[in-house]
Amino acid sequence: MPLPFLASLFFDGLPPWAPEPVRLAQITATLAAAGLTKWYSSGRRNPSERNMHGRVVLMTGGTSGIGASTALELARRGAQLVLLTREPPSDPFLVEYIDDLRSRSGNQLIYAEQVNLADLHSIRQFATKWIDNSPPRRLDMIVLCADTMTPPGGKRLETPQGIEMTWMVNFLANFHLLAILSPAIRAQPFDRDVRIIVPTCSTYIASPRIDASLLDAVSTKGGGADKNWSPHAAYARSKLALMTFAKAYQKHLDAYKRPDELPMMAKVVLVDPGLARTPGMRRWLTRGSLWGLLLYLIFYGLVWLLLKSPHMAAQSLLYAAMDGNFLRLSGGRLIKECMEVDCARKDVDDEAAAKKLWESSDKLIERAEKEMAIKRAKAKKEQEKKEEEAKKAAQVEEIESLVDAIRKGKAREAQKKAAKDGKGTGKTGKTTGSAKK
Repeated sequence: MPLPFLASLFFDGLPPWAPEPVRLAQITATLAAAGLTKWYSSGRRNPSERNMHGRVVLMTGGTSGIGASTALELARRGAQLVLLTREPPSDPFLVEYIDDLRSRSGNQLIYAEQVNLADLHSIRQFATKWIDNSPPRRLDMIVLCADTMTPPGGKRLETPQGIEMTWMVNFLANFHLLAILSPAIRAQPFDRDVRIIVPTCSTYIASPRIDASLLDAVSTKGGGADKNWSPHAAYARSKLALMTFAKAYQKHLDAYKRPDELPMMAKVVLVDPGLARTPGMRRWLTRGSLWGLLLYLIFYGLVWLLLKSPHMAAQSLLYAAMDGNFLRLSGGRLIKECMEVDCARKDVDDEAAAKKLWESSDKLIERAEKEMAIKRAKAKKEQEKKEEEAKKAAQVEEIESLVDAIRKGKAREAQKKAAKDGKGTGKTGKTTGSAKK
């Protein structure tokens, strides 16, 4: 009973098994500090709510990390999700993941489309198929959660088009996708709340300025493509470029004059979800090695204390997707911890840098797509040549087999005729002999 225990504490003091008051105060202070640290590092929860039923959401990176948590919460609110994935929809892992997402959210309107963000042609195939529809398809939201990073000490990776992988996936793929989908966004009705949510990271602060040398370095066609390259610098510049483009893309949408002369309501929202315990962060911390993974497991308590869970990191993205104030405010705002913050760098709004970035990206995509189109045409011709040669070989083989069958048939007929002639000669000889007798 608590009353006797409290009376014992009052009259007799602490029991023998209880720690000393100083030790007890230390333990209490340590636990309180750990609790406050965890509460602070977890960030704020999304205070807004919104009915997402009937809303069509295109989403990249929706199968792991922060993107998976965001996809689950949007699906629970009734959104129709179209997940853009590297693997085809028939992939066993993807089939199982979507089935699990449907059962957990109670929403059956979740689908997958194959889009390889490291391949410009794959992006163009999907985007042109999406906009090639009359009337235009409904599109309420685009969430660009796909992201990649090379672990510290890793080597520079490139796509088949010769573009640095981090730049391609984190920036150029989003640039290409939104550029092609621009007509679909502008064709939405005036009263439709269209949002393009662009997650970013505070590492953009450490990126060098966007200039010609930086833009040349992302492709093997540029001078010094491998000079001064590092995983951190590559990731930082890709995020700076993405933020600069997002701001310019909002201006691009605002400049569009609708046929009905009503204002453009599409909004671009930048979101910094913070540091979270995602597969990408784990790969970064472990440096992609087994020894690093062992240290990660040993110090996991510290990682858990200081880094957000993917669910808590997704709160700012959900705020950007659900808060009603964005409909009334101008686009291009940066959200962190479910509140608007200022960009740490002023050159994000530099129109000259944005123009240079836009033009150089267009040229890079044009050059890469031409080269890949030539390669695909050559490969197609070689394939057609092989198929034609195989077809001719099959025809020759068929003719030879037919000729051989005819020869064999004639030989059998000749043998039968010779046998008949032999029998006839024998009978004639016997008749002649009998007559002589």
